[in-house]
Order: sequence, then structure tokens, then C-alpha cells
Amino acid sequence: MSNPEQALRTRAVNTIRALTIDATQASGDGHPGMPMGAAAVGYTLFRHAMVHDPGAPGWWNRDRYVQSAGHGSMLQYALLYLTGYDLSLDDLRGYRQWGSRTPGHPEFGHTPGVETTTGPLGQGISTAVGMALAEAHLAARYNRDDLRVVDHHTYVIASDGDLMEGVSGEASSLAGHLGLGKLIVLYDDNGISIDGPTSITFSEDVPARYRAYGWHVQSVADGNDVDALLHAIAQAKAVGDRPSLIAVRTTIGYGSPKLAGTSKVHGSPLGADEAAATKEALGIDWPAFTVPDDVLGHYRQAAVEGAEAHAAWRATWSAYEAAHPDLAAEFARVMHGELPDDVADDLPTWETGSTVATRKASQAALHALARRAPELVGGSADLAGSNLTDLPDERAMAAGDHAGRVIHFGIREHAMAAIGNGLALHGGVRPFVSTFLVFADYLRPALRLSALMGQPVIYVLTHDSIGLGGDGPTHQPIETLASLRAMPNLEVFRPADARETAQAWVEALRRRDGPTVLALTRQNVPTLEVPAGAVARGGYVQAGADEDADVLLVATGSEVAVALAARELLAGDGVRARVVSLPSRERFAKQDEAYRESVLPGALRARVVVEAAATFGWEGVAGDHGEVIGIDRFGASAPGAKVMEAFGFTPQNVADAARRSLARVRG
Repeated sequence: MSNPEQALRTRAVNTIRALTIDATQASGDGHPGMPMGAAAVGYTLFRHAMVHDPGAPGWWNRDRYVQSAGHGSMLQYALLYLTGYDLSLDDLRGYRQWGSRTPGHPEFGHTPGVETTTGPLGQGISTAVGMALAEAHLAARYNRDDLRVVDHHTYVIASDGDLMEGVSGEASSLAGHLGLGKLIVLYDDNGISIDGPTSITFSEDVPARYRAYGWHVQSVADGNDVDALLHAIAQAKAVGDRPSLIAVRTTIGYGSPKLAGTSKVHGSPLGADEAAATKEALGIDWPAFTVPDDVLGHYRQAAVEGAEAHAAWRATWSAYEAAHPDLAAEFARVMHGELPDDVADDLPTWETGSTVATRKASQAALHALARRAPELVGGSADLAGSNLTDLPDERAMAAGDHAGRVIHFGIREHAMAAIGNGLALHGGVRPFVSTFLVFADYLRPALRLSALMGQPVIYVLTHDSIGLGGDGPTHQPIETLASLRAMPNLEVFRPADARETAQAWVEALRRRDGPTVLALTRQNVPTLEVPAGAVARGGYVQAGADEDADVLLVATGSEVAVALAARELLAGDGVRARVVSLPSRERFAKQDEAYRESVLPGALRARVVVEAAATFGWEGVAGDHGEVIGIDRFGASAPGAKVMEAFGFTPQNVADAARRSLARVRG
């Protein structure tokens, strides 16, 4: 490379550092150290290694970039602006400010070109495993001969902190097991965390660990050596049967005379004097928030090359459409996130009064929907036989064969949920993941990101109450439902019977703007009369709609049957009870006031709420004169029916509570 070319490359890398210094100084906040240290890594990816079209950030066959070290967001924002995404210098000036498109950590859907929300360490690399898995699955399913419409890589920059987090180990282990050769992780090995050198907590041999996971591993000794980075990436791309880790030694805060290589530059601006000294040391002689014309032209060439690559792919796509019209139509449909019109046509039916566990009804509904929707892909965290999330006649994904629709996640709940996010973010698949409801605590950080990013991951969470029985309090969820309902943009469905379960599955599959939890029973429950569309509204009158009621019984899940039995006891005393099934409080809250009033009349103040879970959150439904029958302590090990009886989930106890509430109303 000639000296002028090398000089331009150096100025291009230092431009990232300059913009990082400018943005963090203007903000008075932020994390300049990582972007300054990894600037050459980001430059190498965005300008030379990645195939991406900044003018069409949603192009299906683009390479995906995940900045797992989300605290270093200015690296990503600088690269997005420089290579021509819809981001301006004014956006960079607004870094971390109200209304800005450059928040403190990258947010999917907020900033053009950001593929996933990162910041909680370990989530980005784990989500990237899901993206790479989606690419491998879609390639196996849709590519034909030399017409490869799915053929791209997923690149990650991960930090020491990312690789300390347990979720990254879970996900990386599975990625190696599945042989995800299109996943390339560049490990920003700067040896610094917030509290000081990583040596105070982190002395393992990371490359050896990743070799043990089954990854292809390389090292780059100097993170500023673009040629060495390009060579390592080329070597990684040549390995098609294993994911790749490239350990890159960098210096946090590179260029800062006083702070480089120290934890002080991790999470605070340099300060005016050190910022000026750093720019002088790096030869940055242009004004703040400007980019030299030759540097910008160099970066914007990436947009030209990306548009050319996109045009070449469109030609391949046209040939694919001509040669395989049915496959092309299906692929376009799934990439647009659209469901078949007839997706719900084969839903199972059950006889009224027959008893079936809602997890079993879920299995039947899942099978029916999967037959119509080939994009429905997923599995369980080693509990498929209990969650009943098998897909008949479908094989599991495996190294060298990713065409199957079943994913054996292993006992990796947290990684499972993060991978589910990656599958959904990539597009072309609708993921479902499954475990016991109580183990929602093991996957909650990734579930929270599902909700934050509006990703339609379906969480099939079975064994939903103390009714599961003998496994005892470690497996009996108490507070879980209340905590899930507190999460914004998450819809929780706890269906009362098989028919509600089937309707809930359809609602979960049709939802496109966020995740859904299906909380399902282990024990059998009776099949009820459920009007069409009732579950879509979140709640409905299950019994007593056509009479003036004295008391209102509100229940969810398996306790709806208990409330119905209590209604019969009350009727024997001349007390008229209305029973309301409330499978989804979130959906019900979205209904108009008239509908909500028709189901839960404000004038009907004698009320009992019944749910085999914490009472927290039900006070507003019960009102001042009502009662909540729940459980605010941990459960016990015994047969499920005995546990339910011992904790008061019986028709007699509900009827007695109704009488007390009615007496309070009548004074």
C-alpha cells in the first residue's frame, strides 16, 4: 500500500476517534474508551469486510453487525454516519440527549442501521447467534443450486465484559455445537473493565475456551493493524463449518496521553485538556464535528460498493423468482413477516367438558399452526417432553444441517431467549422458545429486550402454578406472573382451557410488535364454552352474562373452573354470580371503556379474584369491598390437587369469600 493510501486509512480510523471525543465532550457523558481503542476494527468491518448497503439498511441479504459492547455506541454511530446511513452530524451532536437518534446504548428501531439493542453485556453476542442461525436455516431451506438468495455473515464486536457474562458462554457453546460458520466475533481484548484491569477478575484463556466450544480461533496482536484484521477476517470466512473468534489486542482510549490503557477512560469524557492533547497526539487537525472531504469520500465508497452488491443480489433474486416462483413467494412472505391467510384453519377442537392440560392443548395448536406456517421455528431448554413443544415430522437443526425447524437449546434458558431475539430480528422465522414458567427468571434479561425491541418471540412457559404438584416450591411459580405483567410491551396469556389456549396461540402468532408469554398448566382442566375471539379481547364473561349478578368472580387459567364451581354453590343459596375469565390483563386493558364496563361493571362491587399466584396487582380489580384469593408465600411438595386445596383454591373457599364480599357491600 502506498504512503498516501496508508495515510488516508490512518486519518479514516482517527476520524472515528475524533467524533467519539467530540460527542462525549459535548454530551458530558458517555464511554469514549472502547470506540477509541476499537476504531480500526470498526473501520475494517464497515469499510472493507462487510457487505452492506447504507442506502437500503433493510436489504435481506446484508451482513449483520452487532456491537455487543453497546456502551461504546459512538463507534457504531460514527461508522453509520461515515458510510452513509441515514444519520447526520447533528445526530452525533445530540449524543445521549433527549429526542436524539443516538442514545447512550444502541437501540433497534431507533437508529437506522442498528440491528439489535445492546448494552446489557452478553446480550449482543448471544443475539447474534440467533441471527447466524436464522441465516443458516433460511439458506438451507430456500437456496437452490447456484441461486443463493441467502448468503451473508453476522459480525460481532464483543468486549471482555461480554465474555464474562454467563449468557455469552451459553450461546457460544451452542453456536459451536451447531457449526454456525457465518458467525464471526471480533473480541476487543483491551484488558480493562470499569473497576480496573480485567486481571482482577478474569484470568482465563479466552481463545482456549472458544476452541473448546468448537470455534475457529485466531489472534491479532495489534488492533490498529488493518491488514492483519483483514487477513484474519478472510481466514474466518474461509472456515464454513465453525464460528470464528478473532481475539484482537487493543488499547482502551487509544491516543490519550494520560488515560489510554486505564479504566478512567472507560465511562467518562476525556475532559477539555486531555481531548485537545489526544487530538494533537493523533494528528487530528480538523474542527470538532467535521470530517475531512477525502476521509468522507473514502468512507462513502462503502455505500457505492454496497449498492452494487445489492443490485447484483437483485439480479439473482429475479432469476430465483423465475426459476422457483412458489419458493420465492414464500420467502418474500416470511421476510415481510406476513402470515398465511389460512394459518388458523386447522386448529384442533375439543368436546365441552373433556379434560386436558393447557400445555397439551398448546401442543395440538402448535402442530396445527406449524403445518400452515413453515416459518414457525423453535424449541425448548431441554424440556420438550414436558413443555410439549415438539414439531412432528420435523428434524432438529444440527451442524451441517440447519434445514430443520426444531432447535434443541439445551439447558440454556438465558441464551435460548437471546437467540430467539436474534431469530426474530433477522427475519424470515417466527421463533418460539419454551421452559417452565418459574424459569422465566433465568431468561428475563433477554425477554426484557424482546419487549423493548418489539420482537414477536413466543414464550411457551408451562407448569404455571402450585398445581404442578410434587416438584415443590423450587418449581412452583408464585411471583412470576405479577413480575411479567409489570414488563412494558409484554402480553401474558394464562388460558383457562384448551379452547382459550388455541385462541391464545393464534393471537401470539399474529402479534408483530412484541413478545407473548403463554402460561400453561401441567394438570388437566375442563374444556369450557369459549366464544370465538374472546381471548383476543383479553377477557370475557364466561358465565352469567344474561342475568343480573350479585357478585363477580374473576379468574385466570385453571382457577376459572374453580370459580365456575363456586358459582354453582352460590346459586344454591340464591346468590347470582358472574364468572369472568381474564386470560390477558394486557389485552383487556387495551379494550375500549364500554367493553371493559360490560365485562366488569363498576356498579358490581362484590368481587372475588382467584389466581394461584401472588395477589400483587389484583387489588384494583377486587376493589375496596372485594377479596383476592392468591398465594403470597412459597408453595409445597405434594400432589397438585392437594396443594391447591391446602392453599384455598377450592369452590367452597371462593364461595365463602364471595359471601363475605357481598355482606360488606350490603353493609
